[in-house]
Amino acid sequence: MATVRKRTLPSGKVAWLAGYTDGGGKRRFKQFATKKEAEAYLLQARSQVASGVHTPDSVSPTVAEAAELWLQRCERDKLEATTLRQYRTHVNLHIVPRIGATKLSRLTAPGVNAFVDQLLADGRSREMCRRVLVSLSAIVTEAQRRGLVTVNNVRSASPVKRSTRDDARPEMPTKAELKAIIEATPDKWRPMILTLVFTGLRGSELRGLLWEDVDLRKGVVRVRRRVDRFNAFGPPKSKAGTRDIPLPPNLLRVLKEWKLACPNGKLGLVFPNGNGGIESHGNILSRVFWPIQITAGVTVMRDGNDEQGRAVKVPDAKFSLHALRHAAAALWIEQGLGAKRIQSLMGHASIQQTFDRYGYLLEARDDEAAMMAGIETGLLS
Repeated sequence: MATVRKRTLPSGKVAWLAGYTDGGGKRRFKQFATKKEAEAYLLQARSQVASGVHTPDSVSPTVAEAAELWLQRCERDKLEATTLRQYRTHVNLHIVPRIGATKLSRLTAPGVNAFVDQLLADGRSREMCRRVLVSLSAIVTEAQRRGLVTVNNVRSASPVKRSTRDDARPEMPTKAELKAIIEATPDKWRPMILTLVFTGLRGSELRGLLWEDVDLRKGVVRVRRRVDRFNAFGPPKSKAGTRDIPLPPNLLRVLKEWKLACPNGKLGLVFPNGNGGIESHGNILSRVFWPIQITAGVTVMRDGNDEQGRAVKVPDAKFSLHALRHAAAALWIEQGLGAKRIQSLMGHASIQQTFDRYGYLLEARDDEAAMMAGIETGLLS
């Protein structure tokens, strides 16, 4: 039997108590400030009980408890160490400190919106808020799977919109800067830099690239694995990350020559360290890409010190390694590839991801073979 009755608290204030019987035959009660709120809750609870999906507040875990269950599931599923580390950062630094004590059954869409607003007010970027929200939704989904909560209100919350400002666009070198970088690249590192520019590989995919993944006869790079920051091999970031990328003619020639000079190692890596092992991301930046940019004059002025310790402005490398991936996409788009093909070549999980990052560059054209040759002609001639 479902009832709403008035209750006078010891403080003298009036409250309204909603009472009902759950799916297990147990009597449940919940208190509200107004009769209208109690009746609305009772109507919802009775409907959920009838559908067999009701979770009383008293048995609902907190967000913190549900987050730990989710992380345990991620560990059990043997996600990559870097992914687990990122998820724990979302939970420990952003989610638990703000809403960890909230019961999942009381996590409403407006509450989630307020949580995001708080993150933004605390100086978190929109991209960080978007990722944290994805983790929060996964936490609630796992709780649903366990029967600990009825609905995932995170999905009903307002999405975090990406900034439309120009400075939110992917950071990438111009064609003039790319040409300067290529011209300044020593022969030893030329195969690596050209591969990044003309294939759009992620740094982790480049570091995990094996010669067995490079078909020098057909002129194709097959992305089948990556290496994380702990030098552990794993599959690409998503199912879409498994892809084939055609090689333009000059890069194909460079890779054929590089295979003869490449340090040998038991792993068969295309771009190993001097001992044939996995090269670290930090070494590629500090020993290769950053010095090349300094030599090429592709720099920005940053705070530093002179030999006497005085504060001065000094030139520093302008771009991260990931900027070459964005540049590859821009070059493909300039040559006329459409959004779906860009999505495929970049290994994006959704077409929306492609539009979010490169929508301002996209336009439709044809002739992919001519495009691949055309990219090289502009930069290597």
